[in-house]
This record gives sequence, C-alpha cells and structure tokens, in this order.
Amino acid sequence: MKKLFFFTAIFSGIAAAHSQPLSTAQIDAIVQHSLKAFDVPGITVGIIKDGKIIYAKGNGVRSLKTQLPADENTIFGIASNSKAFTCTALGMLVDEGKIKWDDKVRDYIPEFKLYSPYVTEAFTIRDMLTHRSGLGLGAGDLMFFPDSSDFVLKDIIYNLRFLKQVSEFRTKYDYDNLMYILAGEIVNRVSGISWDDFVEQKIFKPLGMDKSAGSFDRLKDKSNVIDAHAPVNGKVQVIARSTVKVGHSAGGINSNITDLCKWVQLWLNHGKYGEGLSKRLFSENVYREITSPQTIIQVYNPGPYNTHFAAYGLGFFLSDEKGYKKVTHTGGLEGMVTQITMFPELNLGIIVLTNQQEGAAFTSVTNQIKDSYFGITGTDRVEEYSKGRKEQVAMANKFVDSIWKEIQSADVTARPDTRLYTGTYHDVWFGDIYIAVKNGKLWFTSKRSPKLNGEMFYYKGNSFVVKWQDRSMDADAFVNFSLDEQGKADGIKMRAISPLTDFSYDFHDLEFYRAK
Repeated sequence: MKKLFFFTAIFSGIAAAHSQPLSTAQIDAIVQHSLKAFDVPGITVGIIKDGKIIYAKGNGVRSLKTQLPADENTIFGIASNSKAFTCTALGMLVDEGKIKWDDKVRDYIPEFKLYSPYVTEAFTIRDMLTHRSGLGLGAGDLMFFPDSSDFVLKDIIYNLRFLKQVSEFRTKYDYDNLMYILAGEIVNRVSGISWDDFVEQKIFKPLGMDKSAGSFDRLKDKSNVIDAHAPVNGKVQVIARSTVKVGHSAGGINSNITDLCKWVQLWLNHGKYGEGLSKRLFSENVYREITSPQTIIQVYNPGPYNTHFAAYGLGFFLSDEKGYKKVTHTGGLEGMVTQITMFPELNLGIIVLTNQQEGAAFTSVTNQIKDSYFGITGTDRVEEYSKGRKEQVAMANKFVDSIWKEIQSADVTARPDTRLYTGTYHDVWFGDIYIAVKNGKLWFTSKRSPKLNGEMFYYKGNSFVVKWQDRSMDADAFVNFSLDEQGKADGIKMRAISPLTDFSYDFHDLEFYRAK
C-alpha cells in the first residue's frame, strides 16, 4: 500500500510540475466525456512529453460488477499492441547477429507452407511482419477468434497452406494476425526460449515493467484487472474475458499505463533507457527499420490532420499528421480496445486503454489530446466521433433489422424441408460443423470453436441466417447452401450480415463441403 501511495504521489507531482497544453482537470474532463458518450466503464490514459510522464490516471471503473475504480495500475489486455513487442524481440535478435530481417522463414520453420509454392519459398521474416502476404484481411483468424477454439500452434502452421491468396504477393496491405503468431515461433526457435519468456525477461524486466505479462494466464497479480465489456441486446455488460490461448505474439500481452509509459519512453528515446539513458535495448538501426515504411497503405483523403501518406512499418502504423511523423498501433480483443500513439519529433506519447470494445472512445481521447499539441483549438473530438459512430451504427442496424424483418415475414409454407440441409460439413482449415435439428429448430454447431453455436433461421432460397447464442459477438451470419443434382445440400458458404462485424470473423474464407 505504501508503494502504491508513493507511486501515485510521484505521478501527481509530475503532472503539476511540467507544463502541458491541457491541464490535468481538462484531460479528466475529456476522458469523462468519452466514458459517457461511448458507454465505456473504464479508461486509463498516459501522456509522456519531453521525457516526463505528465499524466497517468484511470477514470471510471474496472468492472460494472465490482464497481472498483480504474487507476494507473489497472491491467488491460493490449491485444495487437503486442505486435510491436514481437518486432522488438526480433530486432534484438538481429542486433545479436542471430537473424536478418530478410532471412527466409523456412530456414527457421521448415514446415512453413503457404498456398503458393513460390510465395512459400520467397517468404521472409520481414514479410511476416508487414501485412503483405497476399492473404485477405484477417484470413484464418477464426482459428483463434472468438476466444474458445481448440486450435494450437501446429494446427495454425499446418492450415496456412489452405488459405488462398486474394492479391499478389507483396503488392497490397491486408492486416494479418497469423503471421505474427508464427513470428513469435521464430523468436522461440532462434532464442531457445518461448516468446513469452523472451518478452518478459529481455524487455519487461530491464524496463521495470513489473506488472506486465505475455498473456493473461501468466499475470502474477490479478487483483487489479479489468473485466471485458460489450453491448448485449443494447446494454453494455460484462462478457467473458478473452485469455488468448494461442498467438500471444500477435495479441496476448496484458499491461497497464504505468508499465506502458516505460515502453513508450523507450521508443521516444530510440531504444535507450535507464538512468541518464545509459542503457540500450536495441540499436538505432533496429529503431529506424521498425519505424520505416514497409507496406504502403492507401490514404483516401487528408482528413482533419492533413495526412497524405500512410504505411505499415514493423509492428507500427506510420503516417504524417500536421507535418509530423506519427507512429501508432491499436489493439482489440472481445470487450477491450487500446491505442498507443507517438510523435517522435514532438517527443510525445499518448496511451489509451479501455474496457469496452468501442474504438471511437480511444480515438476521441487521443485526438483531443494531440489537438492541444498541434495548436488546434475549438474541437470536440468526443462529440464529433460520437455523432459519426451513432450514424454508422444506425446504418448498420437498419440493414440488419431489414434482414430480420424479412425472416419474420417470410411465408412459412415456402420454407424448405430442413432435412435437406442437416449433416456434417467440413472445411479444410476450420474443421467440422454440424447442422442438426434440435427441439424442432435448425442449429449450427462448430466442433472446434464452441462459441460459434446458434439457431438458424430460414431467409430465402437456400439461404439461412445463424443467430449466435453469445449475443456479445455481434457477428450473425448468412449461411448459404449449395445443392447437388438431387436437391440436397452439399456445401456451405458464409458471410457476416453487419458491415460492422469484426474482420476476424472471417466466415467468407470458409468453404464447407458435406462430409462423406
């Protein structure tokens, strides 16, 4: 208790001692505004400027169940913000001369195989980290998302060969989680220790990130952790926590504002840390490589910050804003989303962690804070993003509601015999699903991903809609059957209904055929 009081007192002193465009009270007000506007139970924020922590504080609660307050030590899953740690680990191995960024993946993972033989042989470590594999957005994510499946690392490595590329190799950006899972395995095979051990021993420990862990299960102290929250039937509530059983290197780290301030400070100092910046975790060359553009990302309009160029580096998104270079990443798991943003030329870092899966909340907080450093006045980013988000959700709901109205008003006599559709269906990388009649209702059950379980409703033709029992997922999907010459279903294609469904529900990549 004394240690916590001392640490809080230090932060309070820092916030008061160093000037900032916004006062502590003003930042508090912004966060409180965002909490209410986006119905988020808890948000913690950290701001680092010119080598000093000028704000590190929690607002709201860790959980709607406990009502305990969120503070600077409250632990969140940071999800894909873990990717920069994976690139850092690989960069440290580059510094040690154990690997090169452009080494072939098969030199370290001989069983690595993609759909294209050429791409398999040409694929490098750099390719793994830059979202240019040619695979579609979130391809294969259903092997670990939603959090319930029984897929393990060897399954993911093997099943990569079945995922078809949708663009030419190295020509297009499409966000990819699976390659970061394999990047963690390279850390393991080269260093001789697991990715989790490497990150905890060689990154967290030197930086003093004492409360962080490579995964939720590895946390030593869970007395101050958030619960995950999401809207369920229109009301935000606690949902099952995602513990990320596989793929920690893509999104497993759990941390807090206190520790992440040290992480951001490391990057603003180009890899240096410790008293007088006398120690170095990685070289200047690694810093430049990680924060240099690797894969171009299309910018469709300059937006409010006059952005003209965007790219993905190694574990970070890169762009220009108001003439400054921005280095950033976001992360999202079920019921929690986070953002880390840095402006190296301003020596500025902003961290926002939230316990509700509403990304506009962290965006509004980050942007309102950075407006103050850009000299932009008269904005209300919370109100702006809240209005835009409400319009977006309303449009999506209007479409989804129209589908359900069609289902409810469908001619009962026109519904086909459900026996034509029942049976076991198989996808080469996702495995089996079962379509069966339960208590007079057609039902979808996944063998390997238990959360993908729900009642099916007739839509039209040979199409149905599956309504998942877990209503927090917001991922109901069309189930479209193909028929054989006897009029019996022999295959299934799927697609999420709502345009706002998380891309990791990559139903569209599944190609089921009736198991013989």
